[in-house]
Amino acid sequence: MVRSDFSHLSFEFFPPKTPREIRNLLRTASRLAEFEPDFFSVTHGAGGTAREGTLETVRLLHERGFNAIPHVTWGSDSRNEMVTLIEKYVDIGVSEMVVLRGDVSEDSSGELPVRYAHELLTLIREEMGDQLRLHVGCYPEMHPEAQSISDDIDRLKEKVDAGADRCITQYFYNADAFPAFVSSCRSAGIDAPIVPGVMPIANFEKLVQFSEKCGAEIPRWLTMQLRALESNSEALRAYGANFVAKLCRRLMTDGACGIHVYTLNLARPTQAFLGQILRS
Repeated sequence: MVRSDFSHLSFEFFPPKTPREIRNLLRTASRLAEFEPDFFSVTHGAGGTAREGTLETVRLLHERGFNAIPHVTWGSDSRNEMVTLIEKYVDIGVSEMVVLRGDVSEDSSGELPVRYAHELLTLIREEMGDQLRLHVGCYPEMHPEAQSISDDIDRLKEKVDAGADRCITQYFYNADAFPAFVSSCRSAGIDAPIVPGVMPIANFEKLVQFSEKCGAEIPRWLTMQLRALESNSEALRAYGANFVAKLCRRLMTDGACGIHVYTLNLARPTQAFLGQILRS
């Protein structure tokens, strides 16, 4: 199976914590590798333990022959500590990174400085030049902490001006949000490619929990439809695969250069909707 319909295709994982989760992740990576993705990205939460989890997961995937790239954030670390981390990734064989502000630790007293993505982008470009391809996040339906849409787009332009090569969006389910967002970005002078993020639908409760955590919006009509199917898991998965496949076709029609899939470390929901697209 190939992904000739997409000029870009990538999958997102989170670091596994147990031997069982590690085995599951490797199975998922093997199954999704059939789609010939550009990379598997590995998320990074708040705190040093989470950082080590990202590093070890990227290392493990590289050892298995997969092109894995890390999410990197700059919290309370010194500049030298950040440079050391970047160099560790380069030594593994990493040539791309997703650069983010990252999550603020829940136990933070607020005394630690918040280091934004554009600051880390500047650091990486100063230290590594163009050696690394750098991706950043963006929000078609506005970042939950942004003051306004225009303010949010200004922050994205700041990141692109600091050296970002590509923008990857938060997932969304309103197909109209993407072309409107891209148009606003182009009007603001942002010319970097913008890849829409998509989230497979397989479990309504988990989708709601994850969306609340990351600030993604589920349209009311879609919430009602999924809730009506919640007691029939097979029907919900089938509806979800059809819906996300249709969303992706619409995004491609509207000029998207590909997609980035938030997999939650599961292969089947992603295989279900991508299989529909590639068979059509």
